[in-house]
Amino acid sequence: MQICTYRMTFITPAFLGDAEQSGRWRTPPIKALLRQWWRVAYSAERGHRVDVSDMRRDEHKLFGTVDGEAHRSLLRLRLSRWDAGGMASWDRLEAAPVPHPEVPRPVGPHLYLGYGPLVVNAGQTSMKPGKCAIAPGESAAVSLALPEDGQARTLLCALDLIDLYGAIGGRSRNGWGSFTLRRDGSGRAGEVLPEVSRDWKEALSFDWPHAIGTDGRPLIWQTPPCPDWRAAMRRLAQVKIALRTQPGFRFTTGPNATAPEDRHWLAYPVTKHSVRSWGNGQRLPNTLRFKLRAVGDNQVAGVVFHMPCRPPDSFSPTTETLTRVWKTVHSFLDDETNGLQLQRIPH
Repeated sequence: MQICTYRMTFITPAFLGDAEQSGRWRTPPIKALLRQWWRVAYSAERGHRVDVSDMRRDEHKLFGTVDGEAHRSLLRLRLSRWDAGGMASWDRLEAAPVPHPEVPRPVGPHLYLGYGPLVVNAGQTSMKPGKCAIAPGESAAVSLALPEDGQARTLLCALDLIDLYGAIGGRSRNGWGSFTLRRDGSGRAGEVLPEVSRDWKEALSFDWPHAIGTDGRPLIWQTPPCPDWRAAMRRLAQVKIALRTQPGFRFTTGPNATAPEDRHWLAYPVTKHSVRSWGNGQRLPNTLRFKLRAVGDNQVAGVVFHMPCRPPDSFSPTTETLTRVWKTVHSFLDDETNGLQLQRIPH
C-alpha cells in the first residue's frame, strides 16, 4: 500500500452531520466525496468513453460494496480527529441582507445559500437549536493507504480535483464545506484540468457528473477577492439570485404547472413552483456548483463551475431544451454588464 497524508482545512463552515445531524469530523463523507471525484478521474483517463458496468465493477472493487458479491474496500482512510465541530453560533456572522426581486424584502445571503442547516430566529440567521458546524480554519490530517497498482494514479488525480473543486456536507453545492486538501505541505494542485474537461454539449450524453464543462474555455468563473468567507458567500448568493431571476428565468406559473419552465431545469424542486408531471418527490440537483478558495494574502474568492450532465429520464429532458437553458446560464455569467464582476479562470 502507498501511504499518503493530506492536511484538510476548512474555508467555510461545514454542515457535516452525524447521527444527530450536528457537525462532526467523520470519515464516511470524505470517502464518499473521494468516490465521486474518482469517477471524474476514471472517465478522464478513458477519454470519457466509459462502460458504466465496467466502472461500477472497478469502483466496487476499490471502495467496497455490500451488493451482490460483497467486497471489502482496498482503500484505507484515517482521520486524525473525530470530535464535534467548534462552531455553535451564527451570531453577527451575516452582514447586511441582499436584494431579491421575487420577495418583498432583502434576504440573508447565508440563509439563502444554507437554508436547512440555517434557519431564521427572531429575524436573524442562526443554526438549528442544539446543532453545531465545523468552523472555518479547523483542520485535520487525512491519511490514505492506496493500493500499489494502477488505481493509485486515478485516486491521486481525484484528490487533486477535490482540492480544486471539492466541498462537503449539507448545502455543499452552494459552497458550504469548502476546504483545501494539501499533501505534505505542498501547494495547490495544478495541471489536471485538460484531462477532466469535456465539451459541455457532449457531456449531456451522460446522466452522471463526469467532467468539467468547456466551450473552448473551461466553464469556470471566479469572483473578485473578498476579505473573508462571509463576504465571499455573500457574493455567491448575489450570483445565484441574479442568475435565477434574470428575465429569461422568471416564472410565469405557480404551483402545479402543466409544463416545466426554463428555470425548473436548473434545479428541482423549487419552492411554490412545482411541475405537475414531476410531482414533489423528484430531485434534480443543480449541476452549477460553488466553491470557495483561498487567494492572495489572506483573501477568499468564490468559484462557480459547471459539471453538465443529462437529467434522469423521468424528467423527460430534451437536448434542445437543455442546450438552450445552459447556454443562457453561461452567457449570463460571461456578461460583463451584469455587475457580478466574474472572470473565467483556467482551472
